[in-house]
Amino acid sequence: MVKWFKRILYIELAIVLISISVNWFLGPHNIAAGGFTGLAIILEKLFDWERSIILLIGNILILIITFIFLGKEVFFNTVIGAISLPIIIGFIPHKTIVNDTMLSMVVGSVIFGMAVAILYRNNASSGGTSIPPLILKKHFNLNTSIGLFITDGIVVILCLFVFSIDTFFYAIFSIFITAVTMNYIETGIKKKKLVYIISDMNGDILNDILNDIGRGVTIVPAIGAYRQNEMKMLMVTLDSKDYQQLIGIVNKYDKNAFMITDNVSDVHGDGFTYQSGSI
Repeated sequence: MVKWFKRILYIELAIVLISISVNWFLGPHNIAAGGFTGLAIILEKLFDWERSIILLIGNILILIITFIFLGKEVFFNTVIGAISLPIIIGFIPHKTIVNDTMLSMVVGSVIFGMAVAILYRNNASSGGTSIPPLILKKHFNLNTSIGLFITDGIVVILCLFVFSIDTFFYAIFSIFITAVTMNYIETGIKKKKLVYIISDMNGDILNDILNDIGRGVTIVPAIGAYRQNEMKMLMVTLDSKDYQQLIGIVNKYDKNAFMITDNVSDVHGDGFTYQSGSI
């Protein structure tokens, strides 16, 4: 029950952020950056229809598709967002917070990307064109940010026929910023450093990593190709904030140590996705 309640709170938070993004930043400048919200901005401009009513009708249709392709769990999560979005977006007043179109587009797109990422992390959506990316990820393993970029592109093309060419390019930039924001939230926050160390002082370096940084170390047997000499290579995965401390430890014992560092998007296991009594 607690887990379900927290999920509902996250979904409603995301819906509020989407509504703020559309009504305060994107909508006032006619930036129809894809999705049903973008389509609603276009139709509102063309026919003077209420934005919330357009979203409600569209989301009813998308709920049927969700139930067929994504199953009951996503369907029920989508029901919450799909019904909440028209209500909240109709409740939040339409106002211009930032007069500069470029700045308003950037801020609105970042907020929108954060909101959609929160929904995806909770296996939910606000309905609309956020559903096709979920279907593409489930059946074709396509990143949700890329899927959103593709589906929203169709809506953005309509801007050419309704708004100016400037607004069209603003919408394109908006989708790009939204996708980058989503991708960063999905993978960037979890990024770790994977470091390989070859040194004659491996023992001392290893002990300091274990005791000072508190990360496990893997000893990998290695053979130098040039001299064919056997050696031991240390492999350690750690948070980015601990990387400079690792460099300090290595330099303290061996300034000539050979190090290879790579960024990894996700790490699962002891000390990262769960904690145990020891590392």
